Amino acid sequence: MANSGSVACCPALFLSAPASGSGKTTITACLARLLHRHGKRVRVFKFGPDYLDPQILERGSKAPVVQLDLWMAGEEWCKQQIYRAVTEGKADFVLVEGAMGLYDGNDCSADLAAKFGIPVALVMDVRAMAQTAAAIAVGLRNYRDDFDMVGVIANKCGSNYHGQLVRDALPDDLPLWAALKRDESIELPERHLGLVQPSEQKEDWIESRLESGADLLEEAGILPFVDTLKPVPFMSQQIPAVCPDALLGKTIAIARDDAFSFTYTANITLLQDMGAKICYFSPIRDDSIPTEATAVWLPGGYPELHAKALSENTSMISSLKQFHEDGKPILAECGGFLYCMDTLIDLEGNSFRMAGLIQGTGTMKVKGG
Repeated sequence: MANSGSVACCPALFLSAPASGSGKTTITACLARLLHRHGKRVRVFKFGPDYLDPQILERGSKAPVVQLDLWMAGEEWCKQQIYRAVTEGKADFVLVEGAMGLYDGNDCSADLAAKFGIPVALVMDVRAMAQTAAAIAVGLRNYRDDFDMVGVIANKCGSNYHGQLVRDALPDDLPLWAALKRDESIELPERHLGLVQPSEQKEDWIESRLESGADLLEEAGILPFVDTLKPVPFMSQQIPAVCPDALLGKTIAIARDDAFSFTYTANITLLQDMGAKICYFSPIRDDSIPTEATAVWLPGGYPELHAKALSENTSMISSLKQFHEDGKPILAECGGFLYCMDTLIDLEGNSFRMAGLIQGTGTMKVKGG
């Protein structure tokens, strides 16, 4: 068992919202970039089993993002991840982005904020309201008394006056931290499953949005409020120790490109902690699986959007088939499983040959996968 009882302290902030689509990911990523610009070593965590938001958050913070899920991983494991980020990663500021609304789910964002003692800032899309935003914020704060809501960020204000109406309606003990005007230059595009992956955009495209968003937050005056946050104590947890040589001598090749990207950082870290070496390859662009690989991991992603390129890369398919025929282990999940099937039919009804390791046809639907 890992040692427990040591304490590491670090300022932290949990960004939640009344509902999905309020702008949490954009604002969290841009706040991470703003703090990074001011010399902070920021570590961002995403609440819930999300693959897409962490890709944006990693670009904002320029550091790995770990997902925290109380049901999947347990409270102790989640706490240990933040403790590890502060101690081993030398983080001096922690941000956590919530999932859906503040109280949505059996293990909700408010639960994690309460269990971890992290203060909450509420991100609100105020396009269709003014003073009512204050009433909603106060109601959400007062619904429970086991965590602290310290401020509100009004997103997509129509004007300075609009933001002032929200500010004046809020009580003194729940101040408006920032009023952000509607600005298409920082909006992130969406599609089925969530946000478009940053890897599918030009590098200067995502960078310009993060920098513009950081500028807006700074101009809105958020930093003096952030500076008032006190260090939160994070205690090391007693969790099962990892066998450091369980995978010694093994090299796991992970598919990573625009078609396959749905991995959890913590899973890759665990494999490395167990002694495995990690390498990456692209089923879209590369000719073959890395020669040093002793196992292959084909994660989820968007193979249906890149089915033509995957189908036409016959050398990679031949390499994967040979790897399979040699009896070497292959883990395929979600989109990776579709790639292993005979045929994939995309959203437009086009049919493409896949690797053919598993008999069957995968058919994409407009709704329901």
